Amino acid sequence: MIQEYRPEPFSDFADPQVRAALRAAVETVRGKLGRSYPLVIGGERIMTEQTFDSLNPARPSELLGRFAQADAALADRAINTAAEAFRTWRSVPTEARARCLFKAAAILRRRKHEFIALMAFEAGKTWPEADGEVAEAIDFCEFYGREMLRYAAPQPVTPFPGEHNELVYIPLGAGVSIPPWNFPLAIMVGLTVAPVVAGNTVVLKPASVTPTIAAWFFDILEEAGLPPGVVNFVPGPGASVGDTLVDHPRTRFINFTGSKEVGLRIGERAAVRQPGQLWIKRVALEMGGKDALIVDETADLDAAARDAVTSAFGFQGQKCSACSRLIVVDQVYDAVLGKVVELARQLTVGDPAEGEVNMGPVIDAKSYAKIKEYIEIGKGEGRLVLGGEVNGGEGYFIPPTVIADLPEQARLAQEEVFGPLLAVIRARDWQHALDIANNTEYGLTGGVHSRSRERLEQARHEFHVGNLYFNRKITGAIVGVQPFGGFNMSGTDSKAGGRDYLLLFLQGKSISERF
Repeated sequence: MIQEYRPEPFSDFADPQVRAALRAAVETVRGKLGRSYPLVIGGERIMTEQTFDSLNPARPSELLGRFAQADAALADRAINTAAEAFRTWRSVPTEARARCLFKAAAILRRRKHEFIALMAFEAGKTWPEADGEVAEAIDFCEFYGREMLRYAAPQPVTPFPGEHNELVYIPLGAGVSIPPWNFPLAIMVGLTVAPVVAGNTVVLKPASVTPTIAAWFFDILEEAGLPPGVVNFVPGPGASVGDTLVDHPRTRFINFTGSKEVGLRIGERAAVRQPGQLWIKRVALEMGGKDALIVDETADLDAAARDAVTSAFGFQGQKCSACSRLIVVDQVYDAVLGKVVELARQLTVGDPAEGEVNMGPVIDAKSYAKIKEYIEIGKGEGRLVLGGEVNGGEGYFIPPTVIADLPEQARLAQEEVFGPLLAVIRARDWQHALDIANNTEYGLTGGVHSRSRERLEQARHEFHVGNLYFNRKITGAIVGVQPFGGFNMSGTDSKAGGRDYLLLFLQGKSISERF
């Protein structure tokens, strides 16, 4: 009997045994690094002459894995293989497909510490951040497996005399999953297993800076009994592999999380009907944000500052849900800013694979350079009150940085930075703060710290974001608890981890028989 879904519990890092187990896992994983990884298409391992390397962002000289790199021809082969595998996978009973996900969740649960260690090496995640991500990946498997059983059950329709009527959900076909590097396990898992449990097949194109994590999970899918060709592992550059997969006439859907620029490009290309294409491609896009936390004069200022720092600097601010803007009403602006700076100053920065730190490195040299550039822009637009200096040694380390007194139309108040850089904006009053919060092209997450019931109720209706949080941090959505997805340029509001998410990969078929 399948038990009711419950979110996976987080590890207790106050427990010495947990910390000891993680240190042991770090050494175990360290011994597995540096391997070569092939493409996997239809179960066949394929090495290519063209390869690329995955490196440790804390120690860029350390090789984590060498990956075969697909080209357009191999991408074409992969989507054709997935389309052929769909012919049989779509007929596999829903219960059997769900059991593959439940098995994958069980394996991942047993290997939790290894994946935490691997994310510390490849993504620069601290132990708590990586632990939360493993839990989320497990949750996606458990939740979507149960959700598909619900969709496979008889669906309610209105009875009509003399007829038998039913509504059934059937899969779409072969599609493409393109996950981001910042949640290289959880989002990668969710983008992949959701369409698969719905009866579709997938070409998985992992993020090029975190492919080892995806390769290890692909092995779990095989161990869980997923047949060859149902998921195909195809790393490669977006300009050739990505475009081929998106454009292909046999591609039925594209499931993407990443930047606004890439997401819009995918949407444009997918809208073009290719020769031989029989359908309108489904496209699910999650594209980032410029998320704001409002603090008014009635708030618990200590709690507000704590949640702002946690939301802004968790995983070095490299979350689409991160607090990028802190908007504080004039009456308590200086007090809140002082508390935020003091808390952020206490954060430790270092290699998460080597010890227990609050922040690790940013992901790569490109991000490092971009964030440094935004720091300089911010110095010209506002007042630097914390951080700003960057590491001169090995590793892409940037300390928590706070820039205050920014105009609401400043670049730092409008553009997504994706780093440990918090923009602080002074608002005249509550209404002005709410207006500032809504004044970007994004609409992903947002939050309010206030004790005013009237203002919280106003924000429920007028704060235009897909995920809104009151009197808590604005990151850390839990599968099944806070379905995740945003408005405007933040994407198509796909609501990952929600009860309607699988409908993105299903189509309803109404069947009526007159007696």
